[in-house]
Amino acid sequence: MVESRSTLDALGVLVGEWRMEAHFDGRPPTDDARVEFEWLAGKSFLVQRWSVPVPEAPDGIAIIGADPSNTGQYLQHYFDSRGVARVYRMTLEDHVWTLWRDEADFSPLDFRQRYIGSISADGQTITGRWEICHDGTNWQHDFELNHRRLSS
Repeated sequence: MVESRSTLDALGVLVGEWRMEAHFDGRPPTDDARVEFEWLAGKSFLVQRWSVPVPEAPDGIAIIGADPSNTGQYLQHYFDSRGVARVYRMTLEDHVWTLWRDEADFSPLDFRQRYIGSISADGQTITGRWEICHDGTNWQHDFELNHRRLSS
């Protein structure tokens, strides 16, 4: 559990409330979405809740914890307002937050996804993008998703 505790402590950079700005192709940027990260009692899991005022983008919740089979990595259990449930693998190292889904879990794997976000040195912004892969090889830009800290 010692490795898990130090791995979990690294997630502290995400704790707080953030404004999200999404850039979807063909739409003006959305900058009134919110996400909050907070520790579940006991600090064994980080809870992520978000709301997005765009009909095509779901609200949701995710629970993030240490990946017991991959030292230094995480699992994000994702659930959204569409009824979608997924498991993403996750790393957070060298100011880079990466999420990816490349195998079937609760739902079929019709496409692969990944998010790559760069956390600023002062921890106040995350500049990132979601990418999608339909053929198992070629990744394409899906949309930008940036975060600006509102509170810690």
